[in-house]
Amino acid sequence: MMILPGSAVRVTNVNDIYYGYQGLVQRISSGNVAVLFEGGNWDKLITFKIAELELVDATAGRGKK
Repeated sequence: MMILPGSAVRVTNVNDIYYGYQGLVQRISSGNVAVLFEGGNWDKLITFKIAELELVDATAGRGKK
């Protein structure tokens, strides 16, 4: 699957302070991906290399209604 704007992603670079964090892709440009992290009382937009991210199933764990 491709990483596109609106995709849920997880940071896979173990050397990054955001390792394991999940966020939403806002934009992609020149091999870089801007990811929005929202949590509690803060929002942060951070840029990563595509290779440092993996897609996450954003619907996992949600029950059917």
